[in-house]
Amino acid sequence: MSTGPNITAASWLMVSILGLTWGATFLVTEVALEGMTPFWLAAGRIGFAAILMTVIWYGLGFRLFTEKPDSATQMNMFVIGALSSAVPFILLAWGQQYVTAGFAGVSMAAVALIVLPLAHFLVPGEKLTWRKSIGFLIGFVGVCVLIGGQAFESSGAGLETPGRAACLAAASCYAVSSILMRRLPPVDAIGLSTVLLLVGAAIVVPAAWVVEGPPPLPDAKTLWVISFLGLVPTAAANLLRVMVVRTAGPVFMSLVNYQVPIWSVVLGAWLLNEPLPLSLLWAMVLILTGVGLSQYGAIRRLFGQR
Repeated sequence: MSTGPNITAASWLMVSILGLTWGATFLVTEVALEGMTPFWLAAGRIGFAAILMTVIWYGLGFRLFTEKPDSATQMNMFVIGALSSAVPFILLAWGQQYVTAGFAGVSMAAVALIVLPLAHFLVPGEKLTWRKSIGFLIGFVGVCVLIGGQAFESSGAGLETPGRAACLAAASCYAVSSILMRRLPPVDAIGLSTVLLLVGAAIVVPAAWVVEGPPPLPDAKTLWVISFLGLVPTAAANLLRVMVVRTAGPVFMSLVNYQVPIWSVVLGAWLLNEPLPLSLLWAMVLILTGVGLSQYGAIRRLFGQR
């Protein structure tokens, strides 16, 4: 297990790519949902990604751990796989029936705030500092400003409180999976990302069948969209996530959650002619200020200053 995060220029590039990729995923998902139900869409993209990564992993000789893992490590692999995709998706799919879209967005931004204290106690080299804490809080406020007051409005649904709890539980799943992933012994990134996708597929496919029945027959357009979702924001992005968490750490990885809503809004305006909210500029200022403050040391090292 690594003794501390190693944040490099490549780390910043990978986190930026992930923010853009997952921000754009919302737009593509809307297209896919025209021809596929929500659970089966998740099952399709995770299943496609798992098959694709398994083929690549096979070509590389099924490398995983450098030493035979003990039973605790094997159990952690299963838990990480479940918490990385399948379980939070199921929680979000259920919870979003009863909460506003704004609350769901804020819940995902809260991943960064959940990671901070967990990493302080569980990950070497990720000690909590006042500067880091204030920076992450400022970034979170920026996300709230971007989403607006709708984040805290009531949906009026009878199960709104359990729905909100489910959204926050999904955010906690992402946070805990990043912490556990960082604590694994030396492991091949491609092998790890493949195993996590296989575990996720093994959970979400039966869940989709139970909740929505047999899979609907998609048209050619929907199949192409699912293939894209499986290839780019699932398979490729999952590999990047593994690489960032294993090298730069879960706290740095959580910065992605502050980027996603900005990219979603900007791309929606650019590609779908959606209006840009007046709060976008202030939100970007707050988020960039928070990122700069929380990662001040890493930024100084990036430019050769100690």
